[in-house]
Amino acid sequence: MAEETKFITYKGFPLVRNGNTIYYGNMSDEMVANLNIQSSHEDNGLQIADRIMVVLMRTAKDIDPQDMVVKTSSRESLFDALDIANVWLSRAE
Repeated sequence: MAEETKFITYKGFPLVRNGNTIYYGNMSDEMVANLNIQSSHEDNGLQIADRIMVVLMRTAKDIDPQDMVVKTSSRESLFDALDIANVWLSRAE
């Protein structure tokens, strides 16, 4: 029996981080959000993201890469970035 991978979720969608990039949503769905941390600052020994580019993109493999991007936005906190990504993904369902 194959072991199922468990991901951290936020409002029902999985979060996967690789360096400064966070993928939010199910890769098997039509859309996923890409959150790219563009800058951060240190606060009490923790790195805090202070500028995040949010991109809503299609996950289909058979489309032109230029047509993958549906919406973009820039936010000044990770919470705000996840909030807008959640709204976009919820509307895309």
